[in-house]
Amino acid sequence: MRAEHEIPPSQYIRDHIRTVPDWPAPGVQFRDITTLLANPRVFRVLVDQFVHRYFDARPAAVAGLDARGFILGSVVAYELGVGFVPIRKKGKLPYTTVQESYELEYGSATVEVHTDAVGRGDRVLLIDDLIATGGTMLAGARLLQRLGAEVVEAAAIVDLPELGGSARLRAAGIAVFSLVAFEGH
Repeated sequence: MRAEHEIPPSQYIRDHIRTVPDWPAPGVQFRDITTLLANPRVFRVLVDQFVHRYFDARPAAVAGLDARGFILGSVVAYELGVGFVPIRKKGKLPYTTVQESYELEYGSATVEVHTDAVGRGDRVLLIDDLIATGGTMLAGARLLQRLGAEVVEAAAIVDLPELGGSARLRAAGIAVFSLVAFEGH
């Protein structure tokens, strides 16, 4: 077996993602990132991949999607020396907000951001743990754009390309970056 330092970072991260079969429904292969967060070495490699990617072309802020996007987004924002913007589920923010609704497999959901979270022309990195159908990420991007910000990229740890989310984001003109892709859901 190769030494840890010889493994490419994306493979190292992939190797530490736990797959939980048949959760939350039969046939679904759930990609659990809590194993990445629990291991300090893997968490550092994970954060460093995003920090290195955005360090030179530093965004004005990092926006994280409720809730796992908060974990990664806030640490990346801290490391880049920029602000963090939470995009929350409806009803969780205390100040004036703008909302964006999107469709789920069985129903719809709404996310919100404070109206003063970003400014016109701000370059913002949008981040979450996973891109599946892209609905949440696209709703978050639309919120930021409605406030006048430019979404530099939609970034995630995991992409599930078979579910079409990353293609949907690209079709909407949003650049996409992920560290790991898993075929099959």
